[in-house]
Amino acid sequence: MVMGHKKAIESLWKGKCTIYIQDEVKNQTNKRSKFVEKAIYTDQPCKLSFETIKQTTENSNAAQVTQSVKLFIAPELVIPPGCKITVTQNGKTADYQNSGEPGVYSYHQEIVLELFKGWA
Repeated sequence: MVMGHKKAIESLWKGKCTIYIQDEVKNQTNKRSKFVEKAIYTDQPCKLSFETIKQTTENSNAAQVTQSVKLFIAPELVIPPGCKITVTQNGKTADYQNSGEPGVYSYHQEIVLELFKGWA
């Protein structure tokens, strides 16, 4: 029955994502290491969720509007903090990075994302 619930949830996911890490590669000629982008998962079913958050601060009368982005993806995937996640959903593609550890549940995991600004 577990697979039935998981399939039902995943049927709502209309996006696809590829997840990248920085992999250290050593040049055998000069013995220097460099980092290259390496895909650890490709074309994974997923869903992006957007939430608009309005908040005011003590020093401001105007509400500041920010957007929270959350990725829903299969719970068995191990996605390290700081990796790059390229998501295509509704005909649009964007690069994100996860901002920390995911919330893992029985049938999915949720990862808070922010726009990718480059490798640290």
